Amino acid sequence: TLFRSDMVKDIINEEETQFLKTLTRGRRILDRKIQSLGDCKTIPGDTAWLLYDTYGFPVDLTGLIAEERGLLVDMESFEEERKAAQLKSQGKGMGDEDMLMLDIYAIEELRSRGLEATDDSPKYNYKSDANGNYEFEGIVATVKALRREKAFVDEVTSGQECGIVLDQTCFYAEQGGQTYDEGYFVKEDDISEDKTEFTVKNAQVRGGYVLHIGTLYGRLRVGDKVRLYIDETRRRPIMSNHTSTHILNFALRAVMGEADQRGSLVAPDRLRFDFTAKGAMTTAEIKKTEEIANEIIREAKTVYAKDCTLAAAKAIQGLRAVFDETYPDPVRVVSVGIPVEDMLADPSSPAGSVTSVEFCGGTHLQNSSHAGPFVIVSEEAIAKGIRRIVAVTGEIGRA
Repeated sequence: TLFRSDMVKDIINEEETQFLKTLTRGRRILDRKIQSLGDCKTIPGDTAWLLYDTYGFPVDLTGLIAEERGLLVDMESFEEERKAAQLKSQGKGMGDEDMLMLDIYAIEELRSRGLEATDDSPKYNYKSDANGNYEFEGIVATVKALRREKAFVDEVTSGQECGIVLDQTCFYAEQGGQTYDEGYFVKEDDISEDKTEFTVKNAQVRGGYVLHIGTLYGRLRVGDKVRLYIDETRRRPIMSNHTSTHILNFALRAVMGEADQRGSLVAPDRLRFDFTAKGAMTTAEIKKTEEIANEIIREAKTVYAKDCTLAAAKAIQGLRAVFDETYPDPVRVVSVGIPVEDMLADPSSPAGSVTSVEFCGGTHLQNSSHAGPFVIVSEEAIAKGIRRIVAVTGEIGRA
């Protein structure tokens, strides 16, 4: 009960921190809007709705702040925006993301314009200290395409949901079982008081183009430059869970002999791993798997990652890959504890059987100890011959 109450406290504290960050961003936008009003004494309803809908900023709070400054909120317009959003959510028409997503025709259109695939290598640009604190590098990128209502447009304005393709990004687009990054962009060289900000709610990759999906505050045109900020409090536990998924895969093989991966999910609050097995794991097997995983974490092993040719990578003895998966060439290899270069130099060495080594394009920790405690929450059947493990790490695992 004490453990559970501590876990609840941790979760509440984390939620509170996240909410306060969101409120701070909302307040910043409201302050900028007020500064830009000039002699006008009314905060537009669409601004109040955007603050509420995107930032969770209560309209009562907007009203109080407005009152302090001798201003009013256009509540009639706010209600119109709210009703329009309700109608949208009731399914009157296609889903917003369907209207934004890149289909084969959109991809072809971008290619015909000569637009190169998004450079998403900056998603790997981060450093860490011995305590597992990470510093993520922000970048400035150029807007290459804007998408709204199944069409590319030259400009988007406040309150509009849209998809943005950049020349480069540090956001991780959902793939390989790892969920997407969230965060925001701020327009560079914005001389107005009322700065343009784009909230990223999703990131997907299609045909090599990373599409950042979200809501805009301000005005944005193709060719504009934006500074990117990922939600670090979301990315960091995702990294713990992804590296721990690799460690779990290795631990399962050590305990079960054969356990081939059949799927996975890496989210901020948990990891899920599906694998082949003849039957349910015994309590002793689950405990042993957990012990091996935690031992690797305690050993504080460096996590190595390197892009190499598919043929060279496939030659590494003991390397794990997902059955029936098609991998790119070159492919990224992630190894816990042994440099990838050493394995490439001597592919028949037993390295692959004594550590975790896999094909993976995900964002990982730089040291296994940064994952914190690893705890298996459940083990169950999801289909004939396939079992599923759900586990937690870090602060949630500690609770």
